[in-house]
Amino acid sequence: MAMKNYRETINLQSQLNRPTFHDVTQEVKRIVKESGIKNGICTVYSHHTTCSVMTQECSHDQTYWGLEYLQQDLVDIMESIIPKCRTEGQYLHPGPEHIDFAMNEAKEEGEWTSLNTDAHLRSVIFGRSESIVIIDGELDLGQFGYIYFVDWDYIRARKRVAVVNVMGEC
Repeated sequence: MAMKNYRETINLQSQLNRPTFHDVTQEVKRIVKESGIKNGICTVYSHHTTCSVMTQECSHDQTYWGLEYLQQDLVDIMESIIPKCRTEGQYLHPGPEHIDFAMNEAKEEGEWTSLNTDAHLRSVIFGRSESIVIIDGELDLGQFGYIYFVDWDYIRARKRVAVVNVMGEC
């Protein structure tokens, strides 16, 4: 059997004022099918340091803001562990050198865009990738498994990218 590597990206748009959970399950399944890989591994990851990728159950019911109940529970727990960065000096990060870099090198639109320390800490806890086994051309997610790309940085809305890498035997 031949080994193959296949890579594709999923473009996403995050929202302002709350973490954004993107259900990317169907897109990832499509990518696995297009890859032609029958047995192997699929890795979904984010190169954004304030985002996470996780597998979790869909809880179906939603809040008025569009978050599934399980997602809202997760956001509430994270808020109690790592509170939203509301003002400069709340966390050590960002310091003056980082703000200088953000404004002069990265050309950010304002110092306030660096007040996302909570998002960085949350992404460290949950990680920025998930690997799912592929068996007979299908993701082995179990009966209730969904794949979510989570943008914890809700200080502003912006475009995000989930990267899907599929490796295995054709």
